Amino acid sequence: MSPKQLRGAETVDRLLDAALRVYAESGEQGVTVSALTGTSGASPGSLYHHFGSVDGLMRELLLRWLGRLLGELGTALGDSRTPTAGIRALTEAYLGFIEQHPDAARLLHSSYADRLTMEHAQQLRDAQEARLSPLTEWMRQHVESGAVAPLPAPLIEALVLGPVIAVARSWLAGVGDIDLAEAARTLPDRIWRSLAP
Repeated sequence: MSPKQLRGAETVDRLLDAALRVYAESGEQGVTVSALTGTSGASPGSLYHHFGSVDGLMRELLLRWLGRLLGELGTALGDSRTPTAGIRALTEAYLGFIEQHPDAARLLHSSYADRLTMEHAQQLRDAQEARLSPLTEWMRQHVESGAVAPLPAPLIEALVLGPVIAVARSWLAGVGDIDLAEAARTLPDRIWRSLAP
């Protein structure tokens, strides 16, 4: 990598790190060009050059953290031989990620992320397709073997991740008295009941 490319990559990383900090401290309304450039030390021209807009920067930030989350989920599934072990591993990995990266998790579970996802659904899905394929393949194999009820893949995904995401959102919002360790112990068995053949 040339020195110019290296500087460009460092600027991209600084802007992405700054975007997460600004979002965590000030919410969606605080994510402005001046806040992003002030926090990162990058120029407005650099922001527009690398991302095109503030939304472009935030979309890239979402992709970065969604990729990390999906990578951890894929790794957790890769070590699981049975559907019940896989559900347990996914639940533990997801809730562990939320606990370890609460700022990124708040962004991923925000209405801001939902809006960007709706506006750019196909682009985001295409960018994450390689990371989603282990999850899809894992589900397909267990359905074909008869170990999981023969349901459409989107429904299986909703039954597996829906309760986990709901718990994560509640914990991130500080709603109720949610213990993530207890949720990781309790949810897998209850999720499995909805998928058992």
